[in-house]
Amino acid sequence: MTVIGIVGLPGSGKSEAAAVAEELDVPVVTMGDVIRAACEDRGLDPSTHHGEVARTLREEGGVDAIAERSLPIIEDALADNDVVLVDGIRSDAEVERFEEAFGDDFLLVAVHAPFELRRERLGVRGRDATKDEGGESLRERDERERGFGMDAAMDDADVTIENTGTLEAFHDRVRELLREAGA
Repeated sequence: MTVIGIVGLPGSGKSEAAAVAEELDVPVVTMGDVIRAACEDRGLDPSTHHGEVARTLREEGGVDAIAERSLPIIEDALADNDVVLVDGIRSDAEVERFEEAFGDDFLLVAVHAPFELRRERLGVRGRDATKDEGGESLRERDERERGFGMDAAMDDADVTIENTGTLEAFHDRVRELLREAGA
């Protein structure tokens, strides 16, 4: 059994890593889905309230609240699979929660890309509300996520993937990592 956690700033390539996992039939647990579900439960639009609800969940349930809400989903996926990828770790507290739950079977992977490249990617993606649409700027999102403890989580990574080359090269590196884990 291996649980691979992915950590990285917005636009670094976490969703692309998850897409590769899905291509290899590795289940993906997206922590952002936990937040989006909480937004919907509260009658809020996830595209404009994601950050606010993420902060609220952590205030209500502790700094590892989103990891805690993700554990049953991960455990369900592990019942039928040897490898599960967790997309969207945001803090060292979440890493600690997963390490407590999975011990040596937890592998933390940081995905890194420079700010300008991430900004370009996010402009193309079109998934998030822009600042003009009531969302957050990329700098604001970076600061919010760093405030959760993301820098510490990235520093603690077992593996770091620099995602500055081609999409194909990044996909190849993620495939290699997943296969090494038993996918």
